[in-house]
Amino acid sequence: MTATMSTGLARARAVRALADCGLPSDGLVRADSVTNEVWFTGDYVVRVNRDASSRLHRESVLSQVLSPEVGYPPIVQHGGEIGSDWLILERIPGVPLSRAWPNMNQQQRRRAVSQLADRLRVIHSTVCPHLDGLGKVPHLLDSAPTGAQAVVRLLEAIDEAARLPNVDPAVMGEAADMVTELCSSLDPFDTKTVIHGDLTFENVMWNGKDVAAMLDFEFARPAPADLDLDVLLRFVSLPQLHVAPDYEAQTRAEDYAEVAWWLAEDYPELFAHPRQFDRSRVYSIALDVREMLAFPPIDNVRNIHRHHPYRRLTAVLRGNSYLDRFNGAVVHDF
Repeated sequence: MTATMSTGLARARAVRALADCGLPSDGLVRADSVTNEVWFTGDYVVRVNRDASSRLHRESVLSQVLSPEVGYPPIVQHGGEIGSDWLILERIPGVPLSRAWPNMNQQQRRRAVSQLADRLRVIHSTVCPHLDGLGKVPHLLDSAPTGAQAVVRLLEAIDEAARLPNVDPAVMGEAADMVTELCSSLDPFDTKTVIHGDLTFENVMWNGKDVAAMLDFEFARPAPADLDLDVLLRFVSLPQLHVAPDYEAQTRAEDYAEVAWWLAEDYPELFAHPRQFDRSRVYSIALDVREMLAFPPIDNVRNIHRHHPYRRLTAVLRGNSYLDRFNGAVVHDF
């Protein structure tokens, strides 16, 4: 299928969703998105899920319990079927914070992080309703009374990854040992409150003065609040990997150097667990192993892209990762 045909079909899906709600599609424009097809008009945003899941249905259910303080856009309608369900939202004026960030001054950036911290507190105090349909949990961790129970699926995945071509079984053995050693830091792992699940600045709207909205809760689920830190710390360490291609070149890690420290000032309890570093290492492994299985290495670890999940995992095991940098270590690429 050609790119033009694919775009035409995507547009047709968005037009149909608007028509089903009796809304006009005049001025319909496609927006950049990693996980969904996203279109907007002057007043509305149309998100179409092309994954074999009901992620947008989950988000529509969750939106009903989110406090107005979070700033989630009002939902107009949800519909469609699994693999093509859609969500129409009222359009909130502004742009993704990641797009605005390169041109913001220090005072604006500090204000944005403070406002983000306030909204995260509200999210993390919200009891999660029953949500079905999240087939691909970003982190291979399951709700459980103990950390040892929570990492069972992760350890099984590590064993599976050890059998992949171009993967050293000894490295995966080290990963299993680290998870086994550190999993007690997760006790307990059956929190009832919600996390955002995809906490990057792509999913925060900035209107030029303030944070206007928090978006895209399709990976939200009940989990400890600090699990959101794993995605956020990855984002501020390598932001260019998490933004749309058209502004990747403007997105520089040095512009995000203060974000984690500002967030720690405004939301200290998010960083307060006595074994926070251990928990963060388990979280990081849990995401990297899932991505390794989805994107197996095509060569040995030294010859693949330095941001491949196998290399990221190896860096965590060697004490040479973005987490170690945040923990005060001097780290070097290998």
